[in-house]
This record gives sequence, C-alpha cells and structure tokens, in this order.
Amino acid sequence: MKIHFAALFICLLTLSAYAQQKQTYNKKGYQLTFINQDATLDTALQQRMVNTFYKVYPELAKAYNKKTARQVTFVIDTAYKGVAETDNGKVTISSAWMHKHPEDIDVITHEVMHIVQDYGESAGPGWLTEGIADYARYKFGVNNPAAKWLLPDYKPTQNYDNAYRITARFLVWIEEKVKPGIVKDLNNQLRLHTFSDNSWKAATGKTVDELWKSYTENPAI
Repeated sequence: MKIHFAALFICLLTLSAYAQQKQTYNKKGYQLTFINQDATLDTALQQRMVNTFYKVYPELAKAYNKKTARQVTFVIDTAYKGVAETDNGKVTISSAWMHKHPEDIDVITHEVMHIVQDYGESAGPGWLTEGIADYARYKFGVNNPAAKWLLPDYKPTQNYDNAYRITARFLVWIEEKVKPGIVKDLNNQLRLHTFSDNSWKAATGKTVDELWKSYTENPAI
C-alpha cells in the first residue's frame, strides 16, 4: 500500500510539472519568464510569442518608457476566460484564444505596451489607456495582417472614448493631420499623472471634442 501511494504521488508530481512548464529567457537586457499551463500548446507558437516579445518590447521601451520593467512574465492560462490581461508585469493569455487564433500574436504587443505605460492608479481615462495600447499595436505589431487585425473605418456611431481600435485610429489621425508626437506626449503625461482634459488643447489648440469633430469631417488616414 505504501508503494502504491508513493507511485501515485510521483505520478501526480510528474503530471503537474508537465501541465505547467516554466522557461526563462534572457535577451536584449530583458528577462522573460514563460509559464505554460497548456501541454497542447504548439511549441512553435510559444517560440513565436517569445520572439514577438523580444522584437516589440525593446522598441516600445525605447519609444515610450526607457525605464520600463526589465522582468516580464507570460502565463498561458487554461482557465482564463478573456483574451489577455496585464497586471504588475505579468501578462495572462488565454490558451483557448491562442488555439482558436494562432495568428493573433500581437495580442502580446498590446499587453506589453500596458507594462511600458506603467500609469498606476487613477492616471487618466481608461479609454485613452486602451487606445494608446492599440495604437502601439498598430505601429509596432509584427503580424496584424495575418491576424486580420486592422483599424476600423470611421462610422457616425463611434466616439473617441470608445477605446481600443476606435480611439487608436483617432490617435493615428491626430498624429498624421494635427500634431505629430502627441501619443508620446500623452503617454508621458499619463505616467507622470499630469494629464488633464486641457492636455489636448495645450498640444493642438483644440479640445478633444473639437478634434473629434474635425476628424469626423475628414477621417481619412
């Protein structure tokens, strides 16, 4: 009986270790800890995710926050019901999502931009935070076309505070038509907690509502 329980215990430990594999990578001055809870995840897909991190994270750091975290953790979570989320340097990614959307590698670009943003609590509107993260995905993403991810065309039902891709497209328009560099400026203000509703007018001479009105009249980018 003792031998039986010992064998069972060893078996459970082996299964647990297989179900959650942990690898640590060090490259370009950044450490990535990759925790994979999904034994069925394609190893090639994991490597693509790691490669994407080491491609985009240093670029995002250089562009938006050179003091960003040097240690980042990815968790491929079999229980997580969303797509992905980021908290305190840890990116949780749904294994189910990656199985269904293996080309959506740039979910990583969006999420690690949140690490670079590092705004803390109550630093500004959430819609702008998410809009900047999708703007970063648009500018720095490595596989958006294959994932069929693109910025949506303007529609009258939209508003600048819809967040994500709608806000990102608005930011692209401002960068191209009104004020180059505004995203970096807003990003810095949000991190330093100096952002206010007046930030738009200080940078462009127009309020955000006035900018949106101009955008709706000629939204081409």
